[in-house]
Amino acid sequence: MNIDYSALIQMAFEVRDNALAKYSGFTVGAALLCADEEVFTGCNIECAALSASLCAERVALFKALSEGKRDFVAMAVVGGDSDGGVNDFCPPCGICRQVIAEYCDDPDFEIILARDTDDYIVYTVGELLPEAFTGDKL
Repeated sequence: MNIDYSALIQMAFEVRDNALAKYSGFTVGAALLCADEEVFTGCNIECAALSASLCAERVALFKALSEGKRDFVAMAVVGGDSDGGVNDFCPPCGICRQVIAEYCDDPDFEIILARDTDDYIVYTVGELLPEAFTGDKL
């Protein structure tokens, strides 16, 4: 599949506007591309009990999983201060890396970290979480 990175990144930027980051002030958007070319988006949602908060990557992935999707190709992630600026790449946190490794288990699954639609880097899930602990380790 030929991935339009710029379009996927743009969707992540757009959904980032919906983020609820009233404690950290750090807003994140994610856009998950399924193998059938459907895209699911997510933004971070914070809660005063911080452990109840959800990252954008997991919101997008859980939305897709809850709709019966199981085959994923790529995810774009953007994040920065809520004033709108994105000055650096925003890699997934450890919990998100674990969930992505488990449910996006194709070794070619790509995670695109972007500062804008023309400035991005691409990793595979294995590069971001080598030796992931997954169900086959149980």
